[in-house]
Amino acid sequence: MRVALNAGILRAPRTGIGQYLVELVQALAAYPEIELRLFNGWSWQSELPAAALPGYSRASGLIKRWVPNAYALRRLVEQQRFNRGTAGVDLYHDPSLWPFECNGPMVMTLHDLTHVHFPETQPADRLREIERHAARSVERAERILVDSHFIGEEVCRYYGVPTERVVVAPLGYAARFYPRTAAQLAAPLQALDLQPSRYLLCVGTLEPRKNLQLALRTYQCLPAALREQYPLVIVGMPGWRPEQLAEPLQRALASGQVRLLGYQSDTTIAELLAGARLLLFPSLYEGFGLPVLEAMASGTPVILSRSSALPEVAGEAGTYIDPQDEQACAEAIQQLIDDQPEWQRRRDTGLLRAEAFSWQRCAAITANVYRQVVES
Repeated sequence: MRVALNAGILRAPRTGIGQYLVELVQALAAYPEIELRLFNGWSWQSELPAAALPGYSRASGLIKRWVPNAYALRRLVEQQRFNRGTAGVDLYHDPSLWPFECNGPMVMTLHDLTHVHFPETQPADRLREIERHAARSVERAERILVDSHFIGEEVCRYYGVPTERVVVAPLGYAARFYPRTAAQLAAPLQALDLQPSRYLLCVGTLEPRKNLQLALRTYQCLPAALREQYPLVIVGMPGWRPEQLAEPLQRALASGQVRLLGYQSDTTIAELLAGARLLLFPSLYEGFGLPVLEAMASGTPVILSRSSALPEVAGEAGTYIDPQDEQACAEAIQQLIDDQPEWQRRRDTGLLRAEAFSWQRCAAITANVYRQVVES
């Protein structure tokens, strides 16, 4: 079975969907009957790229800023390049909202409906392209893979898709996410001027949906002595409309107690998750919430919003908060710092919960969808 897979997102530094694509491709290698052909936006290849294209994000940003209709023009060129490699393909799988045109059967992965709930977080030209392509793509897809039951129900309700066309394939966590001892973490964290279990962590793109404003307000509610001992570390790409965070973030950074590390390597993120006292994840909307699962697998308790798909991932292991209530969030942080038995309970429950998720399971469900579509 020859499967064409759109891997163009891997040109950029890897965030959630990029990680999904990498881990899925690696896990599908266990199925020798599936031959993957990866389209990188310009050419076809059989192997995953080792890293993002150098300077891609900067160049892409400049093009979008200065070239009229940049999204549509790029799409036109990529469609032409895509068409050159589809001969003999049995199935096309796209992990994005606007798959390429293809004569054969198509499967798409819909990770979330951010464009529906938070259209203001999308650049206007990108939103126009989403609205032009998404509904039509959903209509023509033979199957729609989703990361959670929550998103599956949203897709059925919003797009009017029959439930039998939507398949839940929960995400997994990579082998690099596991509990580490203080001795294992000492050197890599020292390089970042951090100590094991002596910092609070936020992971996510700096954009309004991730609700990092709450994290900053919450942190200021904590006692001064606690802030001296536990800096707040924020890891993530700049994202869309980062200026919304500019003023509160600059004030927090000036205090020296909040540290913005920006985009970090996969290895460093895994070490940061394993070394944190807790992960604070106050996102307003998630189709899954991969950092939550990765934190639990690393033995780190998670404080998170009781919203969207997040309870489906964390289950009883999560400490849930109202994503608008900084005082309640501050109290939850204080408890997980002061109450060691509760911290340990949350850690143990999270490790057990993480065992229910794996990329092997995600790949098995995906491979079965491929077979069903090709054989139908």
